[in-house]
Amino acid sequence: MEVKVYQNKMRVAEEFSKYFAAKSNEDHPFHVALSGGSTPKIVFDVLADEFSGKINWSNIHLYWGDERCVAPDDDESNYKMTVEHLISKIDIPEENIHRIRGEEDPQTEAKRYGSLLEEILPKELGLPQFDLVILGMGDDGHTASIFPHELKLWISPDNCEVATHPDSGQKRVSITGRIINNAKTVTFLVTGDTKADKVRIIVDREEGYLKYPASHVSPKTKDLVWFLDADAAEELTLDQS
Repeated sequence: MEVKVYQNKMRVAEEFSKYFAAKSNEDHPFHVALSGGSTPKIVFDVLADEFSGKINWSNIHLYWGDERCVAPDDDESNYKMTVEHLISKIDIPEENIHRIRGEEDPQTEAKRYGSLLEEILPKELGLPQFDLVILGMGDDGHTASIFPHELKLWISPDNCEVATHPDSGQKRVSITGRIINNAKTVTFLVTGDTKADKVRIIVDREEGYLKYPASHVSPKTKDLVWFLDADAAEELTLDQS
């Protein structure tokens, strides 16, 4: 595990964008699972504004680690947010965009998207393998759309599952632990002081940490990187960049 700490959310976005550009700068397809949330939104803005002409987007294939079960033009859609802040501003082939269809029946869509990953992604250890999975973490320690009350979904034998938000009851389609931990690289983008205690518990492996889904992120390649702002890292004893 590598932990990178920056002064603020914008610096996280800038440094992660540089990291993404370097990671994807190979002459072959690069398969990445995106996250929703406020920090990825800023990352997408930086990628669009500063790297639209520096990345060969024809090699980038975009997927989503999770999606709310809403229409693609709904304000809660992770896909819509990505279109507005990134996809509409870069030259990426339409066939490279593999969205979760939040408007479809959740169970049917989870099966379809799981099959799509099997068909398109290269295989490693018999499982689909992303080059990069980008994750966020909620105040409750959830990641993708796997929440503490549904931790069993993490070890599902399926590639995707239907999750239920603990408060709203909203259905979401999410990739599972077998896919996340089979990725070549997994990154967390976490900002804000409301997440500082969970960051400390999970990164420092304090007692009880395993009840939080984010603590189960452990790629087989060992390539796990946390990008934190100073607020999210305020309870860790680390140097800031």
